[in-house]
Amino acid sequence: MAEDQGRGRRRPLEDEQPSTSHEGREEPRAKIFKGPSDPRREGSRGDPRAGPSATAPPERPESEQPSEAGSSGQGKRDGAGAGAEGRTDRRARYDIVATRPADVVTKKGSDGVPIRLQSNFFRLKTVPEWRIVHYHVEFEPPIENIRVRMGILSDQSKFLGAGYLFDGMQLFSVRKYPQDLTVLRVKSKLGTDYTITIKFVGFISTSETRFLQVLNLILRRSMKGLKLELVGRNLFDPHAKISIREFQMELWPGYETSIRQHEKDILLCTEITHKVMRTETVYDILRRCSQNPSRHQDDFRMNVLDMIVLTDYNNKTYRINDVDFGQTPKSTFSCKGKDISFVEYYLTKYNIRIRDHNQPLLISKSRDKAQKANASEVVVLIPELCRVTGLTDSMRSDFKLMRAMSEHTRMNPDRRIDRLRRFNHRLQTTTDSLKVLKDWNMDLDQNLIEVQGRIISPQKIVFSDQKYAQVMPIELYHKTVFDSRVSAGDTGDWTRYFRDQRMLTTPSDGIDRWAVIAPERNSYDLKNLMENMFRAASGMGLRIKTPHELKIYDDRTATYIRAMDDCARMDPKLILCLVPNNNADRYSAIKKRGYVDRAVPTQVVTIKTAKNRGLMSIATKIAIQINCKLGYTPWMVEVPLSGLMTIGFDIAKSTRDRKKAYGALVASMDLQQNSTYFSTVSECSAFDSLSNNLWPMIAKALRQYQREHHKLPTRIMFYRDGVSPGALKQLFEFEVKEIVEKLDAEYKRANCGPPMLAYIVVTKSMNTRFFNNGRNPPPGTVVDDVVTLPERYDFYLVSQQVRQGSVSPTSYNVLYSNIRLSPDQIQKLTYKMCHLYYNWSGTTRVPAVCQYAKKLATLVATNLHAIPQNALEKKFYYL
Repeated sequence: MAEDQGRGRRRPLEDEQPSTSHEGREEPRAKIFKGPSDPRREGSRGDPRAGPSATAPPERPESEQPSEAGSSGQGKRDGAGAGAEGRTDRRARYDIVATRPADVVTKKGSDGVPIRLQSNFFRLKTVPEWRIVHYHVEFEPPIENIRVRMGILSDQSKFLGAGYLFDGMQLFSVRKYPQDLTVLRVKSKLGTDYTITIKFVGFISTSETRFLQVLNLILRRSMKGLKLELVGRNLFDPHAKISIREFQMELWPGYETSIRQHEKDILLCTEITHKVMRTETVYDILRRCSQNPSRHQDDFRMNVLDMIVLTDYNNKTYRINDVDFGQTPKSTFSCKGKDISFVEYYLTKYNIRIRDHNQPLLISKSRDKAQKANASEVVVLIPELCRVTGLTDSMRSDFKLMRAMSEHTRMNPDRRIDRLRRFNHRLQTTTDSLKVLKDWNMDLDQNLIEVQGRIISPQKIVFSDQKYAQVMPIELYHKTVFDSRVSAGDTGDWTRYFRDQRMLTTPSDGIDRWAVIAPERNSYDLKNLMENMFRAASGMGLRIKTPHELKIYDDRTATYIRAMDDCARMDPKLILCLVPNNNADRYSAIKKRGYVDRAVPTQVVTIKTAKNRGLMSIATKIAIQINCKLGYTPWMVEVPLSGLMTIGFDIAKSTRDRKKAYGALVASMDLQQNSTYFSTVSECSAFDSLSNNLWPMIAKALRQYQREHHKLPTRIMFYRDGVSPGALKQLFEFEVKEIVEKLDAEYKRANCGPPMLAYIVVTKSMNTRFFNNGRNPPPGTVVDDVVTLPERYDFYLVSQQVRQGSVSPTSYNVLYSNIRLSPDQIQKLTYKMCHLYYNWSGTTRVPAVCQYAKKLATLVATNLHAIPQNALEKKFYYL
């Protein structure tokens, strides 16, 4: 936002936008290991379920879930309960998707300055020949109740050994029993005789999904000794909570952990995390919305839909999918063959007395079930029993709140390292935790793992030569050395060079036909802004002529829209709107009129920005942004390859219709020949990570490239963002295959040689961290060994300078590659692409085409809710 431009130098440049006995107990849900289909039939469950028109109480608390039957067969269930994330998503975390191309001999690069780093991983040390053994267990006569099976088997702990896991049918242990088929004859506490058959199935390979599941269950059981509480899927320490009373919230410190086979060792990744717990409940939100009786139902829905809530009585999180105003806590449902109201249920079950018997009910449906048209299972929640978690958009835009939170959550590397070491020490000195690890013949290294990284050399930023700015073709900038080539430096920031350099490309005739709309009362502010912008633009080689000014006498949205329609008669190249504040409706209306109804780039600037003391700096950034919105570029990097197209793709969900999402694709048109880009948007489903319209978007970009260069690109680097971990397998098996097949067909039709493609998944939400002697590693740091995954062609890249907190590297996973580039070349090219985001004169966390795609998808999904005009496809109108 232009407003953000005045707050600090490190902010990216943005357009203005608002911001007993075992046998008598009821059967719970058991942990099921992913594997062959389970032939057994589960018994009836105590949790009543209901269809869309009925009701059901929330799920049972953790204490009522079965254990994985350790040495004593007792304890709580490991892992998070079903809730906001759903069981399918939880399993997807442990999926091992082999995506490494078969012809890749090595994924390790060698160029760059070596750097020794530490990472937030601990090595899991095991005895030689350590392995997990898999058994199949059957009971005769058959037992339908899973808890009964677990309880009866737990009585045989002397034979089974100290450490094992049992889910009701499958048994996992580190012991190989003497016989492949073991038969035990036992008697239950009620005197019933049973025959237990334990059949050896085999040893679990480290490449199997179940291997990861078992490892993580062992770790979770060990962590229980630390007396942490399970909230969702992670463990938090409520006794160490941090109260921020001013904003009615608490921060619960905790840990996100995962354990899996990495390149050479089994490693435990540990990340320090915090859970935002607001002290208000959903009922508090309901009361606030009730102050407007005519709209309270719509307002309440708008405020709570898609919200994640926590129920204190079972420490589970749920996503609110709907609100049922037709039912209240006095409504009844069927439980164990009789009708009972929610008021009675909670009183007898949890000794909780519901105060308001007339409040509506909240509906939560598991995310994976929500995608099925015939889904019928729901969980019903009571507003006053649901604590609100997370932050709203208004909270995120509250500078004081975010600063108060950052004092506790934004930890510098040395502080983070200390917290990690203390966690390791607690885990290894707590008796209960240590016993679990020893039972499984495991030992955790006390030191953070060390990795060898490399620092890619700082890149050269290419500006226009002042003397030959108007006559030199752009392709010569890549063949001749000029004084205008400056180094991005060790910090990856070249802001200081703008006052002395000209932008790479600008309109040859300058900006000669454009309009400004501003309130009459702010004429002085407009004049001041224009004078500073003319002066700043002139120094960067951009000539801006006096605009057509249209004064308005009120700041209503309709007035701005009428003024834009009046300006459209002069066919302006751009319209700048000076607005009094960040009103979201007005902003959306201006953008929609400019990009959907018309094809005119718009620039929105607030009065507050125009009055900022650092107006010259802000005016400089606005001039750069206007130049970009007309299709020109302020700088470039040295690109060693010709015929290269880089593509970025991302998806954003619609804020108006939760079933819709918009996918945006941005492609470069051979950055060695010209510095232009192409963008396109399509509508897709919000429930599917795969975009059905992806190939048509790629085809449009290829045809645009062909129009400009009279040939198809030689190489294509496709950076795919917006992929959840659970969608990687589907993406690899369907989307990548489709793109490769259709690319081949497209090139054959054009009588071109086979296309060379690299399909790379970009992941920002990673728990991996790197430290350099208690500091953050510098931009350009690459890690492609030790903490990477053996089944992938992947690497980590730190591309940004971070002055506060710990830097988060970005993960790049090459799913497909026949591009004939070495690992070094792919890593360097990816780093170069992080220098080309024109809203910020510094490096970005992801390649610029990904950042552009995210920016465009978010604009359409949040403000436009419609596809922009095709005439804008060659302009950065979305900046």
